[in-house]
Formats: sequence, structure tokens, C-alpha cells
Amino acid sequence: MNQSLIDLHEIGILPLYFSADPELAKKIVKASYDGGARVFEFTNRGENALDVFVEVLAYVKENLPDMGFGIGTIYDVATAQKFIDAGTDYIVTPCLNPAVGALCQKAGIPWIPGVTTLTEIYNARQAGAEVVKLFPGDVVGSKFVKAIKGPMADVKIMVTGGVQPTAESIGEWFGAGAYAVGLGSNLFPKEVIEAQDFAWIQKKVADSIALVKSFREGQGAKA
Repeated sequence: MNQSLIDLHEIGILPLYFSADPELAKKIVKASYDGGARVFEFTNRGENALDVFVEVLAYVKENLPDMGFGIGTIYDVATAQKFIDAGTDYIVTPCLNPAVGALCQKAGIPWIPGVTTLTEIYNARQAGAEVVKLFPGDVVGSKFVKAIKGPMADVKIMVTGGVQPTAESIGEWFGAGAYAVGLGSNLFPKEVIEAQDFAWIQKKVADSIALVKSFREGQGAKA
């Protein structure tokens, strides 16, 4: 399995964020790294996203060499190809587009497609996805994850949307069988970004990772 997918599981969280300001993005990625994150999803949500991604990726490769830096919010092959050419470590999509999956396989990088049904999960795996992204998690619910683990015990589900960096939320999702969770605005609140309180972000990331570790150790003790 690709190292980014291994790190995603071992650490348990995938921070995701977009900024049109490359210098701000670098600081946020660095704060996440210092908090213990080893994967990061830069979301493709602005006109200059590719340019910013290229600049931040170069920073990551030079200064944070063991961090997997990928792109999210990719819908089509043409856009995926641009980020593959730019050197993305993996691609996350909000929906299931097998053509993007085929492109990622050809490029030798992971593809994490968005899914909301058992059929989509099955089709995503058939198309080469090792990990799928359940989105929006808060709409679908943790009971869905637990139910899916019945007929598909080995499925690797990353939950994004509505996950909170709290013991209750982490316990709920990982207790249901989540492989990892994606965290966005809860790690990077607007007021914290405006204040440029990167120490807060570092601590929140570290605390979130610690919650995952604590839950898993508690489950291991019960086993």
C-alpha cells in the first residue's frame, strides 16, 4: 500500500484546507505537520488553486519531506491530470468518477473517491480505490459505516463532513469502523486563521491525533 494511505490510517486524521495565499497555506501545513499530521489535503476550490498547490508542494518537499501532500475536490480527468503533472501525492474526489481512478492508477498514485452508497463503494473498489471517502459523513451517519463493515469487513472508509475533533465524535466514527477521518473547518476556524494563531492549529491537530490514539488503545485493552 502507498505510504500516504498507511500514514492516513496510522495517524487517523487528514487535515484539509484551501487558501489562495501560498504563504498562509505553507504556515497552516507546517502547523499541521508540527502537530503530528503526515498527510494533508489541499482542496481545489479557487481559481489559482493549481499555482498555490505547486508552490506549497515545493515547500513541503523541501521542508516536510515525510508528509504526503495531495489535492482534493477533483471532479474530472483534465483537472486531475494537471495536478498529477504538478506532482500531487494522491487525489481525493468528492464523487465517484472511475476515469479519474484509472488515471491515478496509470500515474501510480492513490485515488480516494467520494461515496455515499454500498454500490458506489463496490464500484470504487472495482475501479482501483483502496480507500474510499464517505461524504457527507454527518448526513449518512456512523451507523452506515458499521453496517457496511458487515458485508465488506475489509473496506477502508475515510469519513469527511461533520466529524468533530472531540472524544465523542472520534469515538463514534472509529468505533463504527472508520479507517480515518477528514477534518477541515474544525481544525482551521476562520477566527483562528484571521488571528494567524498557528500554535492553536498545531495543538488542535495534535489533540485530534491523540484522541484517535487513545480510542484505539482503549479498544485494544477491551479486546
